Amino acid sequence: MKALGKLAGVAALAWIGGGFPAPAAHAQGPATVAPIIVETAAPIIIGAVKPKSKTRGLGKFEGYVANANIVEITVRAKGNEASLQSFTLSQEMSQKMQVIVDKGGYQYGDKVTVYYDPTTKRAVMIKGKPSKPL
Repeated sequence: MKALGKLAGVAALAWIGGGFPAPAAHAQGPATVAPIIVETAAPIIIGAVKPKSKTRGLGKFEGYVANANIVEITVRAKGNEASLQSFTLSQEMSQKMQVIVDKGGYQYGDKVTVYYDPTTKRAVMIKGKPSKPL
């Protein structure tokens, strides 16, 4: 009897699975899609591109002039008066310093910021206002 029950169950599943015919396949035509109309608007600027800094990768030394000429500049540190630092000038800075010296140059005590190459201790840029000539 058990075998007859199993056989009836398998036959029922076969009748259900294969007894219902699948729908016939039909060719599909192209779907009609309404075109999307997009307006051209002004672009949204998220962040402006910033120019690279001229002092990137350079050391910075702030202090007061002890001595300055067209070859080098010696500066006392801002926080430590006993600390002196001498910087040789780059070729471009030497030419600029010649113009400054012709107008009177830096005097003792003028406040300056020296931007320099850390490996060679060569001053690339000097920011500071020279005082009036004596």
